[in-house]
Amino acid sequence: MTSRELTGLLPLADRDASAAQRRLSDSMEDWGWRIGFGAITWPWLLASLSGGRKADKRALLDELGLPHDALPHLGSWKADVGFLRHIVREIARLRPANVVELGAGASTLIAARALALHGGGRLVSYDQHGGFVDATRSWLKDHGLHADLRHAPLTAESDDWPGRWYAVEALPESIDLIIIDGPPWAVHPLVRGAADSLFARLSPKGVVLLDDAARPGERIVARRWRKRWPHIDFRLKHDGTKGTLVGRRRDTSVPVANDNENGRTWRHLGRAAALAALVGTGWIARGTLGEFPQPVQASTFLDEAAASHRTGLLRQAMASQVESATLNTQEIQRSTGIILPPIPASWKIDDVQLYPTPDSPAVAVSISTPRGEKLSFFADRAETPAEARPLLARRADDVIAYWEAGDMAYALTGRASARRIMALAAEIAPSS
Repeated sequence: MTSRELTGLLPLADRDASAAQRRLSDSMEDWGWRIGFGAITWPWLLASLSGGRKADKRALLDELGLPHDALPHLGSWKADVGFLRHIVREIARLRPANVVELGAGASTLIAARALALHGGGRLVSYDQHGGFVDATRSWLKDHGLHADLRHAPLTAESDDWPGRWYAVEALPESIDLIIIDGPPWAVHPLVRGAADSLFARLSPKGVVLLDDAARPGERIVARRWRKRWPHIDFRLKHDGTKGTLVGRRRDTSVPVANDNENGRTWRHLGRAAALAALVGTGWIARGTLGEFPQPVQASTFLDEAAASHRTGLLRQAMASQVESATLNTQEIQRSTGIILPPIPASWKIDDVQLYPTPDSPAVAVSISTPRGEKLSFFADRAETPAEARPLLARRADDVIAYWEAGDMAYALTGRASARRIMALAAEIAPSS
């Protein structure tokens, strides 16, 4: 939840829930969870105060054609620039017909504007504060935007997740994008887990975005989601101040049924000892109680990068193949959501192609250097062991330098020496 004005560090007080429901949620057991997680969550709260760089926020607003004062200061319990950019990228890629948002505010404004630019789908947004829903509706109207904003007080109770949940109604039968930015963790550190009540409505290739995903509570939620929904590929992205969990539905298999016995375990296990250990050991306990990103493997991404290089060489040798030397990075980003870094002006673009991958199209650019070296620059969304600094790999005769920036992975492939490929990669990578 984010208003157009500057807001305090803590979320708005919940005045909409009934006293009975509040007594249920505010049991000693739930208070124990809040205190325990509060003791280890403060580093993430401090890290999130900035909400991202001002330059990144301006760039995002420029991309959407919104004025620079369209958003307030971001951070704390408010969505940060990294999460907002994920929303824009997924809307640009999916062109969704139905988007459902839990927790209104800055994400509502950004999602509504992205939908207006990319297909004009429907946005249904739920928030527990009636006055805030009205204010957000007026905020969007000021920018010529519309969303179906609904007041959903925290009066519902999940069968197998703790805390109070939104009283949602009239959900779309099929949802292409689920944006989860509420309720606040103060309700319960695991309360957002109940968002999986919407996952059965997720359309083929639909996407789930969870804000604040680096926090300990959300890591536990992600761990359980991975077990319960094996057909959704969940990956933690660290390109914002608070982390974003991105879940992509891989197929149309029937999801694993809710394990009610597992749910009862959340409520009936003796948690006092676990909480005491959690507080006593601090963040050291995250290895067993939290959720680390699963070990990343670059094998598939590297295989695709090498295949795109071989395909590019083959296309250039065939007179019957039409090639395009036009690299319009803005058009590519609008159409695919793929973000390409600047290519050195001295490099010659020989061919630009969309390359099919299991999740979405990747971009393959065939390049000639001033020395006549034939390279392939490959860009896709993937999780690899690399960060900003390139790593080196080989596939047969191909030498590949690969790195990541945000949720994008890049690979520069050629048949030169490893030292030469790394030197060329340093001209594109943000840090080397």
